[in-house]
Amino acid sequence: MTGQPADHLETLSRFREELVEEDILHEGDSIGTDDETLLRFLRARHFDLAQSKKMFKECQHWRKTVGGIGLDEMYKNTDPFDYPEREAVFDCWPMWFHKTDKKGRPLNIQLFGGMNLGKLYKVCTPERHWQTFLVNAECLTREVLPAAARAAGEPIGTAFVIVDLEGFGLGAFWEMKSLVRNSFQVSQDYYPETMGQLAIINAPATFTMIWNAIKPWLSKETVAKIDILGHDYKDVLLELIDAENLPDSLGGKCTCSHVGGCHLSGAGPWQDGRVGWGPKAQAKKGEVVGAVESQSEEDIKPPDSSLVQSVSVLEVEDS
Repeated sequence: MTGQPADHLETLSRFREELVEEDILHEGDSIGTDDETLLRFLRARHFDLAQSKKMFKECQHWRKTVGGIGLDEMYKNTDPFDYPEREAVFDCWPMWFHKTDKKGRPLNIQLFGGMNLGKLYKVCTPERHWQTFLVNAECLTREVLPAAARAAGEPIGTAFVIVDLEGFGLGAFWEMKSLVRNSFQVSQDYYPETMGQLAIINAPATFTMIWNAIKPWLSKETVAKIDILGHDYKDVLLELIDAENLPDSLGGKCTCSHVGGCHLSGAGPWQDGRVGWGPKAQAKKGEVVGAVESQSEEDIKPPDSSLVQSVSVLEVEDS
């Protein structure tokens, strides 16, 4: 791997060897066995081998036990881009991946002003909502970042997060405080070093109080990656993101109108050749199978009786 100091590469090699020897990492583990994944855990613990190994081991345990079924089973049961409650979830807490910035990093856009947990929990239980959050977080490292790296032709290990606080106030914050704290904890403990940059836009007048409550939950490394842009953010975002990739609601040109808007499109290189397993994908698969079976029946259908009669008449006349 290029771009890494020699001592970091040596630590990476030892890290991998010890994880395998101690039965913590196995070939094919869904956490990821590539160098970029291991480097994320090393960076999160400043290349302290013992602390990085402890973090990785705890993450593996969490992945096997979360929700009582484990993350792999949860992901198998819920396609992050296609599940029954997806539109309701996005209507009450819009949070989605959408294309990439100029560095090739995937965009993760979150609109806190649209959050309405009371409305959401009438159609989706809090437990189910938390599952969809975890599956969305898993999607970043399992599908989104690898696809972004393939598209860029180089390692892409982080996302560019945009948090829009338009219409978000203290009342909404206190309602969702525990959920936000838990989401930060999951991101920092189990998906370390995946946020390359966070831009907070449209911060309300009460944001100072909100920030003072949130800041203690974050590591100093995470805080250093946060830019508070206020209401004059469009030019800054367009310096970092091509207009064609930025939703028009944030000052760009993208609308994804053909699929109901950018928030539902999931647009990005991670969709190239992707075969989903959610209800819409299954319904589409059923339509294809039905069409094939219908065509097969058409192919083996007995010939029309009138044609048989015509052939018979011709044969009699010829004789």
